[in-house]
Amino acid sequence: MKAAVYQSPGAPEVLRYIDVAAEKATMDQLAFLTETIARHCPEDGVHASDIPGVTLIRSSMLTMPMPALYEPTLCLVAQGQKRAVLGDAAFTYDPSTYLIASVELPVMGSVIDAVPDRPYLCLQLHLDTFAIAELAMRFPASSVEPARPSTGLAICRTTPAVVDAALRLVGLLDTPEDIDALAPSTVREILYRLLGAESGAILRQMARADSRLNQIARVISWIRTHFRENFSIEQAAAEIAGISRSTFHAHFKAVTAMSPLEFRTQLRMQEAQRLMVSNKMDAASAGFQVGYGSPSQFSRDYVRIFGLPPARHASRLRNSA
Repeated sequence: MKAAVYQSPGAPEVLRYIDVAAEKATMDQLAFLTETIARHCPEDGVHASDIPGVTLIRSSMLTMPMPALYEPTLCLVAQGQKRAVLGDAAFTYDPSTYLIASVELPVMGSVIDAVPDRPYLCLQLHLDTFAIAELAMRFPASSVEPARPSTGLAICRTTPAVVDAALRLVGLLDTPEDIDALAPSTVREILYRLLGAESGAILRQMARADSRLNQIARVISWIRTHFRENFSIEQAAAEIAGISRSTFHAHFKAVTAMSPLEFRTQLRMQEAQRLMVSNKMDAASAGFQVGYGSPSQFSRDYVRIFGLPPARHASRLRNSA
């Protein structure tokens, strides 16, 4: 069944056709996905599930921007809306879109659409690069995929096939005895569906060991381990990525939306905030712990990123928690 729909008044009257039956089926799937996630995480927070690699997230209220480290993952929203800020770029996603994080990235995340009787609900699935690579080799792209620059975060349109597989995966939480037998094949189906959707080009770059994305991913992993140190950009570019400095800078910024030094600063700030909030460490000690020799420089960087002096911001976060 198809229905003709016109654009809103004032816009060109371009006739477009919507498959009403398919749209309704997707809405029904999202409704079931919402209900299932809500049953299995009745309280706000991030909840690990019994399915390996699957995390369920719930928030019944709007949240202030909070630092988070995104690992390679799929974020599929069943209800509500979230914004992730990476450097100067903002990514907003809701049930009509999903977010793909292809490498490890420090972002600022905030729920921007949620109320107690209609909470934000999200399914997170860890993306296994080896499984993606196996599928990509076995099922090569059927046509030339559009060239897309390497990117660490991407928003893609949700498809009925992806939602259907995700619904069946989360539904296994109702029959835990089936998880070991059925979850691996259902996760594999989701990866297969992602490869055939808008996200296919990005996932295929993740799967290729010689891709620019993987070269930058290796550097990101190295920076995560050494972020407390004052490292050489040339060393990272030449020894780890195996590319020239100028090429390295251009691709690193394309993937992370920031320079390598700013990336290191973001990691330092996230760790310093954790030390002050969770371990109740004073600002000067936290700054020293993450690699700063100057308390004033640490304070200036912290204010630039979070908008408040470190001690005051940490106190506000502790009181909020």
